[in-house]
Amino acid sequence: MLRYVLHRILILIPVLIGISIVVFFLIKLQPGDPFVGMIAPETTPEQKQELLRQAGYLDPIWMQYLRWASHAFVGDFGYSTQSGAPVLMLIQERVVNTVLLAASSLFITLLVAFPLGIYLGLHRGGKVDSAVSLVYFVVVSIPVFFIAILLVKVFAMNLKWFPVSGATTLGSSYSGVQHLLDVLSHLFLPALALAVANIGIFSRYLRSGISELINQNFVKALFARGISRSRVIFPHLVKNAARPLITVVGMEIPSLLSATLLTEIIFNWPGIGRLSFDAIQARDYSLLMGIVLFLAVITLVTNFLVDILYALVDPRVRLSQ
Repeated sequence: MLRYVLHRILILIPVLIGISIVVFFLIKLQPGDPFVGMIAPETTPEQKQELLRQAGYLDPIWMQYLRWASHAFVGDFGYSTQSGAPVLMLIQERVVNTVLLAASSLFITLLVAFPLGIYLGLHRGGKVDSAVSLVYFVVVSIPVFFIAILLVKVFAMNLKWFPVSGATTLGSSYSGVQHLLDVLSHLFLPALALAVANIGIFSRYLRSGISELINQNFVKALFARGISRSRVIFPHLVKNAARPLITVVGMEIPSLLSATLLTEIIFNWPGIGRLSFDAIQARDYSLLMGIVLFLAVITLVTNFLVDILYALVDPRVRLSQ
């Protein structure tokens, strides 16, 4: 197992370096400069060039990359040109909200997808299965931002069951349980918007696994021994059918983080997605590069943990290395 873990870590290093190069060069090659809003209008072109030279913006691009990468390696992503605050501090302030949103969405997804997938797998081809399949193909064809807008229209504006935007009620002084309930009421709709499509994806994977295993010889042998249906389904069918879900969850987490961008904008949720949108508008390249690299690291670490978890569940994976 140790050999397998070291092998996966060695793969991560060049991938992370490659991502940092792509991120830096793509953002740096954008037209204009990030200091345009910081320089007084009466500044002459010569003075502006001197200020850019002092900031290192006119250095060769490879030199700029090495300087940025060497600082980023120790967690120093520079300073935001918009607010002047350290990039890492701004990310740390928002990342908790994004993780909370993504985790809540994943919780809702698994809470609904697991029982739904098990039921559909045991009743494949039935009326419920056909109806759910139709709904699934409709939902996956709809963009997440449209689902989010629809949820706001129905549940926030028409029914007024949930607040429209933000993470807490403006002007409120809630504490304890009241504060928790206030945050959850603001969190539910954006989390549900992110979960809707994934519920269909996860349940379909579980449905396929259950329906294929139900006809396997070892399952028939368990039933022949007189073991109850529930004891066959949960310790045996679900355990084997859920293995592919480990990979699917690992693949969906990066998609979930990217999908939070539009969702956080629509619901005005104060997370990384909203922060990156503000950075793009302000041409805050230092902040934008820090966010993209930070999300890339989270994606790589997530994939690494999924690989390790899958190797623990299925020994054939680590033995193949």
